[in-house]
Amino acid sequence: MDDRSNTIAGWVLGAGIAALGFTILSGELGHSEKPEAGKFGFAVEAEAEGGAAAAAEVPLPVLLAAADPAKGEAVFKKCTACHNVADGGANGIGPSLWGVAGRPIGTHGGFAYSDSLKAVGGAWSFEQLNHWLTAPKKFAAGTKMSFAGLGKAEDRANVIAYLNSQGSNLPLPKVEAAAVAPPADGKAAAPATDLKVAVPTALIAPTK
Repeated sequence: MDDRSNTIAGWVLGAGIAALGFTILSGELGHSEKPEAGKFGFAVEAEAEGGAAAAAEVPLPVLLAAADPAKGEAVFKKCTACHNVADGGANGIGPSLWGVAGRPIGTHGGFAYSDSLKAVGGAWSFEQLNHWLTAPKKFAAGTKMSFAGLGKAEDRANVIAYLNSQGSNLPLPKVEAAAVAPPADGKAAAPATDLKVAVPTALIAPTK
């Protein structure tokens, strides 16, 4: 009889403890913080990397200041099938390019230029040579020259420096200080914007 009483007392005590635990747990869950209506997460500040701004094109005077005529001569080899660059050299499929920098456009003696190129006027400045070497048919739509152009700005600058050394020797344009001066802190400025990222509350549980 005593064993039966102890068993019953044990069950009663266990049920009481279980009920107390359930009450405490319910209270804790009832006091959990809930996000305000319409809000699905916490705002987390983050910095966008890199930004979307494209790097500015390097000015031609800066490229020419760093240009290497020897490298330009190597690139120019693909032009020698049509052009002679020797002093007193004869015209070929294209006109002789000796002394071309600074020479009036479409005027070299003995060569039949297209009307569209002769109509450009002016002289072969560094800028004009750069435009021509970029895309001849855009420079003069009716040109007889079939060469597509040089896509790399450094290659064009090197070729211009080489051509300038062949009978022209014009002074290079001055480089604006702002074009090459580094920032005061010595670091390149990188565009940055603040980006807010919504993180679901399920991933950031409130803690007590």
